Amino acid sequence: MKREQWGSRAGFILAAVGSAIGLGNIWRFPYMAYENGGGAFFIPYLFAMISAGIPFMIMEFTLGHKLRGAAPRAFAKLGGKLEWLGWFQVFIAAVIAVYYVAVIGWAISYLGFSFTQSWGADTNAFFFGEYLQLGDNSPTKLGFLQTHIAFPMILAWGITFAAIFTGVKSGIERASKIMMPLLFIMVLGLITRVLFLPGALDGLNYLFQPDFSKILDAKVWSAAYGQIFFTLSVGFSIMIAYSSYLPEKSDINNNAFMTVLINCGFSITAGVLVFAVLGYMAQEQAKPLTEVVSAGVGLAFVTIPAAINLLPAPYILGPLFFLALVVAGLSSHISIIEAVTSAIIDKLNWTRKKAASVVCGVGFIVSMAFATNGGLLLLDLVDYFINNVALLTSCLIELIVIGWLLKMADIREYANNLSEFSIGKWFEVCIRFLSPAMLALILITNLSNTLSDGYGGYALSDLLLLGWGLIAAMFVAAVVINLTSKPQSQLEG
Repeated sequence: MKREQWGSRAGFILAAVGSAIGLGNIWRFPYMAYENGGGAFFIPYLFAMISAGIPFMIMEFTLGHKLRGAAPRAFAKLGGKLEWLGWFQVFIAAVIAVYYVAVIGWAISYLGFSFTQSWGADTNAFFFGEYLQLGDNSPTKLGFLQTHIAFPMILAWGITFAAIFTGVKSGIERASKIMMPLLFIMVLGLITRVLFLPGALDGLNYLFQPDFSKILDAKVWSAAYGQIFFTLSVGFSIMIAYSSYLPEKSDINNNAFMTVLINCGFSITAGVLVFAVLGYMAQEQAKPLTEVVSAGVGLAFVTIPAAINLLPAPYILGPLFFLALVVAGLSSHISIIEAVTSAIIDKLNWTRKKAASVVCGVGFIVSMAFATNGGLLLLDLVDYFINNVALLTSCLIELIVIGWLLKMADIREYANNLSEFSIGKWFEVCIRFLSPAMLALILITNLSNTLSDGYGGYALSDLLLLGWGLIAAMFVAAVVINLTSKPQSQLEG
């Protein structure tokens, strides 16, 4: 069966950027910068981008392009014993897909609320109480299905399914060509307006004010590398799948540089937007900025709605902001589902339509667990273990396998032969030494903290079942698939 291809280079880059730019760029990056030295954080962040983000992206683009398969097939071609790593990455993508869609569902709901600011004055009580209806639930006692959360999730699944079902060129590429320019225009439009608000520049000073004492703090470097791995969609099979659809003559180095730079540039742009709004909010409420800023989900669904209440023309700026969130979320969700779908097409020789229907159908059913009273708690716990343990482990193993078991010079030569400009020895140094060392440090810290302190005050039984147990089950399933597979041909020359 002839492999599908992207229709244009711009289509591929927009799809790759769409995958990398997600909700995390808008709510995670600004907070990470603020917490870790403001303007000083950009030094370790840019260093992490150059030493980890770009080399990792070049490596995954090269693997996908050369081996013409989703992650499991690509790793199987590297050596028959490695297919399990590809499946472990596909399982990470599948788990992320089923909870990420819940957050997109919330953003769709809030897009509706934003026309009339129907979240009211107490945005915290509205989000956690009235909207999510969090009771005395736990990640294992989920309560009832909330139809007002389930319906927006169904809409999100419908859009993703339509893009995956119709294929790479007419589905994913077309969606990305509409979504990405729309996202950039909306965010730039919002920035143009909010920068003129009183207090906005104070917010930007907070974000960019360098605290150079933090540069010597290992935690700040760890946070910078963690953010790069978190935001670029590397290590969980997406970029290998996407690059496997590239035409034979494709400029790999250029594509990788552009994808990483656009993603990181968008993160900084989103930081400008969020902190300009927070600065205005602090001035309006006569509070220090440190009291209005919040991390994670709270920033998007509690702090920003509170800020929208204060904005001039909230019925225009509010919908624009949440439409941007929805678009960023959907473009990432499409890529995550494509990583799973393409692996199944490769493995079972199914048609795209059959694979898309089964993947989205099963994903939809499982995702309904996150539309319950305890959905946020389940999401919080699963997300922590997937991002801080499973994904970092997967990235580390991939770097060790590619960096130490294969000839890195072959990968570099392959990428250089196709590209307008060449990458030098720094690529090999980063893949073999620098990135694995930083990843190992972050992973060991995460593991020791989680083993000694647990996470989020959740019961040990919940951590064992939904955290460690889930990762163990994914690993075992990946190994079982590997053991029952026929060996693939060795890496073609």
